[in-house]
Amino acid sequence: MEIVPSVLAADFGCLAAEVTQVEAAGVKMIQFDIMDGHFVPNISFGPPIVAALRPRSTLAFDVQLMISEPRRYAEAFVRAGADHITFHIETTERPLDLVEDLHKAGVTAGVALNPETDVLKIIDVAPYCEMVLVMTVHPGFGGQEFIPEMADKVRQVRELVGPAIRIEVDGGISPETAPLVVSCGADTLVAGSAIFAKADRSAAIAELHRAVERTEVVSIDD
Repeated sequence: MEIVPSVLAADFGCLAAEVTQVEAAGVKMIQFDIMDGHFVPNISFGPPIVAALRPRSTLAFDVQLMISEPRRYAEAFVRAGADHITFHIETTERPLDLVEDLHKAGVTAGVALNPETDVLKIIDVAPYCEMVLVMTVHPGFGGQEFIPEMADKVRQVRELVGPAIRIEVDGGISPETAPLVVSCGADTLVAGSAIFAKADRSAAIAELHRAVERTEVVSIDD
């Protein structure tokens, strides 16, 4: 089980210190939400922010490209220091080519599903990815409420990909919602406000771990 803090919810006035705090709390990965104002109705930041933080952290950098042209910009994020790049299945007609590009560039690849996107859209590409991301809110803004129906989508994805591929969830993850998605097969939980909105980030991360440590995962054979 991995807890992945989302930079989008951090204090941008002291971003390096924010990353240092969660790294000290024991997480292994941090997520960067890249938004273009086109695929999603918000704009975040680009490769320079990733590059500026790369020398300051040993965490794995999980870059989620919420953008209309992921193949055009993926290389820039690899150069900036990304370790893993996730793209949205809705944004490309040739997802296998993009996954191949990412692997050749030396990073792992993930494919993401928006809430309204059918799980079968990833059936051909998911086996070649290291991770599948299920959006549990509509992407674009932090602090949204978890969409309960997405728990069943997590279960569907786990049934589709089997046990070997990681399933990440992003949106409205808290100590209250985390056990539900974990019980459905998620093993990588992106949390923004649940961590960075708390004064004690280490305690917030520990609370998320406690919330899921006794959760019974439903077998894909059930």
